[in-house]
Amino acid sequence: MHGINTDHITHVIFGLDPLWVAVSILLVVYAIIMMEKFNRAVLSLLGAGLMILSGVLNQEQAVAGIDFNTIGLLTGMMVIVAISQKTGMFQYVAIRAAKSVKGEPWGILVMLSVVTAIFSALLDNVTTVLLIVPVTLLITDALGVRPYPYLFTLILASNIGGTATLIGDPPNIMIGSAAKLSFMDFLENLTPIIPVIFSATLLCVWFMFGRDLKATAEAKALVMQFNENEAIKDAVLLKKCLVVLTLVIGGFTVAHSLHLEPATIAMFGAALLLLLQTFGQSLHDKDHAYEGIMAEVEWTTIFFFVGLFIVVTGVEHTGAIDWMAAKTLQLTNGDYNLTVAAILWVSAIASAMIDNIPFVATMIPMIANMETTFGAGNLETLWWALALGACLGGNGSLIGASANLIVAGFAQRAGHPIFFITFLKHAFVLMLMSIVISHIYLYLRYLS
Repeated sequence: MHGINTDHITHVIFGLDPLWVAVSILLVVYAIIMMEKFNRAVLSLLGAGLMILSGVLNQEQAVAGIDFNTIGLLTGMMVIVAISQKTGMFQYVAIRAAKSVKGEPWGILVMLSVVTAIFSALLDNVTTVLLIVPVTLLITDALGVRPYPYLFTLILASNIGGTATLIGDPPNIMIGSAAKLSFMDFLENLTPIIPVIFSATLLCVWFMFGRDLKATAEAKALVMQFNENEAIKDAVLLKKCLVVLTLVIGGFTVAHSLHLEPATIAMFGAALLLLLQTFGQSLHDKDHAYEGIMAEVEWTTIFFFVGLFIVVTGVEHTGAIDWMAAKTLQLTNGDYNLTVAAILWVSAIASAMIDNIPFVATMIPMIANMETTFGAGNLETLWWALALGACLGGNGSLIGASANLIVAGFAQRAGHPIFFITFLKHAFVLMLMSIVISHIYLYLRYLS
């Protein structure tokens, strides 16, 4: 059967080839997700159900395929962010940043981009743009400038910043969990190149838009009148959030040496913050607060991951991903440097065209299967190539990453739509530039 061992698959519906059943389910799910006509969590769960109903997997195998470290880390951080955003600290920082450059349009663009990149690295890029974009639209309206250059740059900054750490972008969370890479591993290996890519991107944005960003003295004065202190809605809760966030980030840095998984740190931090947020309240008020926070967790994303893990496990179970890994090595003639380059560039181009999360979910077992060729010690550079390609590739088009679509949605509602082709013309070349820089970095640091 295509040279693939499927002895472990006991029964597939109608006696069909399990390989083609699994791959067909995967491709149909991915194709319909790309159409953006249906909820992606529903699609992935339907695909997961079909993997079991068709006989490719049984329920025990399906559950075993779910990466609960990724699920736990995502859920814990979502709870922490949901509580933190109630304090107004994101808006406070954005307004302070705008005022620190005296209301100068280009300076504001740079400062908001820096804030977005940092928050995207420490929390996650989707939440960051959700909170920064409304303030950005308010500031650009006061300045009387076009919001597109600002929103365009925030998208790029969110994905670049999210690339820097384990928790910044969902693909990194998935890679870190699968490859047993720690928070410090990402800091040591990916973070150093991010300021270079970010600075190069800002320089290009200046040539594209910066020289045309002008505002009157009256408009600048209006921005300077914004009161950042009014953005803080709960100073006591803010202090609790900052304490817990510090503990969680600190926990991530030492988790590996303590033999703890990132999900444990995130879930403990979430539980601690929930306790501190409601400390001293009645049981009824606590339950009401907990229900409110849980309602703000992105359950659509969580269940999308659950279904996706099962779908990819089904494909992996048939041996199809082993076959893909072998074919990739065949194309690169088993050359390590060429394989690293292929993973980086294919990941970037593919992630610009499709959501980078399902792409990475498929690539992870494929790279893991290359251990027999290159050895466990040599896989790490392949993981960094995948992370850089998938996260930075998300900047290539408007559908490349979830953060892009969220910003586009805000822009549409504000009457400043971001058009797909316009964004593609500006963003794709900048994405390619970031991949060239990444390629040079990978070569100089790991391959030369």
